Amino acid sequence: MNKKIFKSICFATLTVFIATLILIMGALTSYFTNSQKRQLKNETDLAAQGVLLNGKEFFEGLNKKTDYRITWVNADGSVIYDNEADPEKMENHLERAEIKQALENGYGESARYSSTLSEKLLYSARRLPDGTVLRLSFAQSTIWTLLMGFAAPICGVAMLAIVMSLCLATSLSKRIIEPINTLNLDEPMKNDVYEELEPLMKRIDVQQKQLKADRAALEKTEQIRQEFTANVSHELKTPLQAISGYAELIKAGIVKPEDIKPFAEKIYSESHRLSTLVEDIIDLTKLDNGGYGYQWEEADLYRIAENVIDSLEAEAETQHVKLNLEGNSTKLYGVPQLLHSIVYNLCDNAIKYNHENGEVNITLAKDTDRIVLTVSDTGIGIPKECSDRIFERFYRVDKSRSKEVGGTGLGLSIVKHAALIMNADVSLDSKEGKGSTFTISFPERN
Repeated sequence: MNKKIFKSICFATLTVFIATLILIMGALTSYFTNSQKRQLKNETDLAAQGVLLNGKEFFEGLNKKTDYRITWVNADGSVIYDNEADPEKMENHLERAEIKQALENGYGESARYSSTLSEKLLYSARRLPDGTVLRLSFAQSTIWTLLMGFAAPICGVAMLAIVMSLCLATSLSKRIIEPINTLNLDEPMKNDVYEELEPLMKRIDVQQKQLKADRAALEKTEQIRQEFTANVSHELKTPLQAISGYAELIKAGIVKPEDIKPFAEKIYSESHRLSTLVEDIIDLTKLDNGGYGYQWEEADLYRIAENVIDSLEAEAETQHVKLNLEGNSTKLYGVPQLLHSIVYNLCDNAIKYNHENGEVNITLAKDTDRIVLTVSDTGIGIPKECSDRIFERFYRVDKSRSKEVGGTGLGLSIVKHAALIMNADVSLDSKEGKGSTFTISFPERN
């Protein structure tokens, strides 16, 4: 951090210096240009008066080494006089911008850049009463020429600025970092630091207190994790053994050709079951961590239920189960991903454990400041003695039927944990053989 602050201060100082230099050079160039244009115009007017009084004799006494180039042009553009070239060998000047302006308005000026000489030429022309035009030109130095002229003082100032920047950056970076390096993180609220760091110190203090308060809970959580790991190992082992066994038979070449397709279908089915199990485990692990990373926002539960129905409609048709949705647009503040997971798992279970030609009814209603989601089915129901355990991980009421429908035993556990994160209440009303009704009551605002 010290290096970053040091570099930032140096960079800022040098940037200001370079920007200031550019602005000054731009201002000086503009000032010199305007001054030279005014001077050139005055010189042109004086020379015009001289020509009016003395005619061509005015040029006889001029020093041909003057800083100005003087050109006298006829109204037709032909050159009468030039102090640097033979007039007869010079081209017609009628199309020159300053000559055109002078013939039309009495006075004209222009500027042209010479790439060969790296100079900017300024032109000023005055029309005389006899219709001729007197033009003076002057070579103006470019900004690069000015910079070369100021090279020595600029380099001196630049070196001084660099040295001062290094000294200032070193001193300031040390003074800024010193309070941070001496922070007492064991007692964050006793630190005398910058106001900007106070929220961070408060947060550290709250986290430390929370860690101390949750130590016992963490130990309990670790025990739950160990039990969960053992259950996961057992659940993963079953499909893996099936996949390995069928694959080994095919590899050994002892499978009849007509049995290859059923074996492949079994491998695919077990692989899909394994993939679903892994996804559920990942989701449940995230929920165990308190749902950190989920985005809270306003969501329409009715729209989420519609999306779930679209996703499960093919499965419902295969099971000959009808899906019904009742209610209106119902918005609440929560995690759309978890809301979708709750509705999906409840509906998926309702389809899998339903009777043929059964129904699954999804109802949304508003009760004062809470949103109530109800998912009921006409399925096999849940025995009363099992109702307290169905939200446990990997618990199955009917293990044989669960294996048949391909359940992972994690769906209702995911529902419970997702509901807890969003401060929702979960209740169950079920009669064996007559179906089940799950009711989730969400607070409208968390």
